[in-house]
Amino acid sequence: MNIYVGNVQYSTTEDQIRELFEQFGAVESIKMINDRETGRFRGFSFVEMEDEAAQSAIAALNDTDYNGRKIQVNEAKERAERSDRPRRPQTFRRSY
Repeated sequence: MNIYVGNVQYSTTEDQIRELFEQFGAVESIKMINDRETGRFRGFSFVEMEDEAAQSAIAALNDTDYNGRKIQVNEAKERAERSDRPRRPQTFRRSY
């Protein structure tokens, strides 16, 4: 199961996340999300674990204090597909 971990202190390392989650079972992978331009950690990550261990981690860690911040821990949702439409609304010129 893939777990979303949000509102994490920016200085948190992958090893710290691993240590936090390994108390509930084996961690298969961790993906720390970094800013594309600065490379700085954005404060959220994804942890992959066996389903049973993941459920235990979610129940125990969601809305708890970790490094001075109340973290969010829940099952990750599938990312919606991006459309090819531009992000900004198009402006149309009037033809007179």
